[in-house]
Amino acid sequence: MKPTIHEAVTPQQRHDVYRFRYDIYVEEMGRYRSVADHDQRIFCEPEDETARLYYATDGEQIVATMRHNWGGDAPLCARQVEQYDLARFLEEIPCEQMIVGERFMVAPSQRGTDLIFRLFQTYLAFVNEHRIQLIFGDCEPHLLNLYLGMGFRTYADRNVNSKETGYLVPLVMVPEDIGYMKQVKSPFVSLLQDYGDAANVPACLPKLLSSGRVVLSQTLTPQKEYQSEIEQAIQLAENPTHLFDGLSEDECQRCLSKSNAIECQAGDHLIKAGNVAQNMFAVLSGTLEVRSGDRVVDVCCSGDIVGEMAFLLESPRAADVYVATDGTRVLSLSESNLKKLSVDDPQLAAKLLL
Repeated sequence: MKPTIHEAVTPQQRHDVYRFRYDIYVEEMGRYRSVADHDQRIFCEPEDETARLYYATDGEQIVATMRHNWGGDAPLCARQVEQYDLARFLEEIPCEQMIVGERFMVAPSQRGTDLIFRLFQTYLAFVNEHRIQLIFGDCEPHLLNLYLGMGFRTYADRNVNSKETGYLVPLVMVPEDIGYMKQVKSPFVSLLQDYGDAANVPACLPKLLSSGRVVLSQTLTPQKEYQSEIEQAIQLAENPTHLFDGLSEDECQRCLSKSNAIECQAGDHLIKAGNVAQNMFAVLSGTLEVRSGDRVVDVCCSGDIVGEMAFLLESPRAADVYVATDGTRVLSLSESNLKKLSVDDPQLAAKLLL
């Protein structure tokens, strides 16, 4: 049976959503253990009190959920204003034309299906109806290309360092900027209303998005400009070990496909032990610490690779990795691209991994 999507309105429906969150976030992913209700086996937050909650059910059980906090229902909370750096947006754009979307999750049995698209279909129908100008959210580095392909953009001066989830990249979508959505070939173009000259694209948007350069994406940057910046970062490194030694320009471009250069600050929790992400990070500059509990077991500097064991063994992260110095830059290499290289060009993949 194809899952059907509903809004959680009754107390029981909302309780069932919180229970599903517990199953996915706490039990499967090992997150939010310090704030979840282990007696009732639920995970709910203060933001849920004024949020619209949606869920999908296969007829027997919940298989996906999402939450959005709309400024037209209630003011966005202090945590969201700080996390998404909303103060500067709120100075220019009415709160009722903003949404913060969080707690998207899908059961293992439905991952890889069209359910995430159908959830967004419900989400964007609300966006169209209320002429929402900005949709905020975040993602982990290994999901960044997926969200950029949907039409989200990076914008923040620094990323989010969450104790429970680790390292997150703030994102924003401008749903009525149809030209941009077509440019990135977003699968949501058909779901969004094209208002033409009457589009509600904020005039202040270029100014609001221009400051965020903590993420440089290969997906959204001209190839030569992107590769030049990565090459320059490697050459300026204190330990100029070249990740792409022995590779041709074309091979370098293929290895860099879907990669992202990310600037971090001291204390950022880049990799969380137990996380299922399998992307690898190359250190471009600065220092990372690999920790087991409170003990530092390794230090990684420019030229080093971290996260390779999760990729090679297809297993959860074995250790925590923290950023030790401000301005540390890492190159996040796409797991899907590396796996594709392993199939299409195993010789090139072997060169890179060696």
